[in-house]
Amino acid sequence: MTELERVPPGVDPTVPSSARVYDYLLGGKDHVAVDRAVAEKLLAVAPEARLVARANRRFQVEAVRHLAEQGMRQFIDLGTGIPTSPSIHETVRAVSPACRVIYVDHDPMVRLHAQVLLADSPGVASVQADLRRPADVLSDPHVTGLIDFDQPVCVLMVGVLHYVMDEEDPAGVVGAFREPMAPGSYLVLTHAMAESDPEAIAQLTMATAGTPAQARFRARDEVLRLFDGFELIGPGLVPVQDWHLDEEPHIPLLTGMSRIRIEGGVGRLRA
Repeated sequence: MTELERVPPGVDPTVPSSARVYDYLLGGKDHVAVDRAVAEKLLAVAPEARLVARANRRFQVEAVRHLAEQGMRQFIDLGTGIPTSPSIHETVRAVSPACRVIYVDHDPMVRLHAQVLLADSPGVASVQADLRRPADVLSDPHVTGLIDFDQPVCVLMVGVLHYVMDEEDPAGVVGAFREPMAPGSYLVLTHAMAESDPEAIAQLTMATAGTPAQARFRARDEVLRLFDGFELIGPGLVPVQDWHLDEEPHIPLLTGMSRIRIEGGVGRLRA
């Protein structure tokens, strides 16, 4: 079977996908030529991009593990991407089998992989939906069947909001998910920063303009506003490779400054 024959219906192999570009950077196998071309252009100006992708993933895993250890039992992962181990449900269910997880992504390839991965996983479900339409996500039967919004829930927006353009109102998207969340809920978020190297931003912008993989690099104050209503825990909003909690062992994946700057934070919903 050729590469193009493996592409599921509904996927245009001539258009780069942010999920598949990320999969390539993480060393996965679920990408096509157009995705590799975008990733290689990024690597040409920011060779450490693979390490940044790994650090972004490790941040996500460390954050949800910590929250599960603190008693969180409900997780909604928006913009899941191609499944990578350890997955969110593997991580949190190693802490407590009672944890329930919803994966949300609009990419048909992600949905196809999730169906196979989660076929025998009660308490875990995948939804094909676009986070830019929060009402569709929140009203989905899988979500309403597994998530009790009267209890705290962790919403993850890891590496996705920079694909939401200004006219699509990223703060409004976050606000729509914040609205039904009970006190004690958490937001886990990472974002591409405008403080990244200008040449790297320009190369990535040219390679993805007008596609779903186009990213908006935002300034620190813009990203902090996405946490409105939440109180940042731990080190606050910092480069993902630097986010860790003091009591947890931490071996840096990346030292020094990166030309692509991704920052992450974990916010607790204020009462």
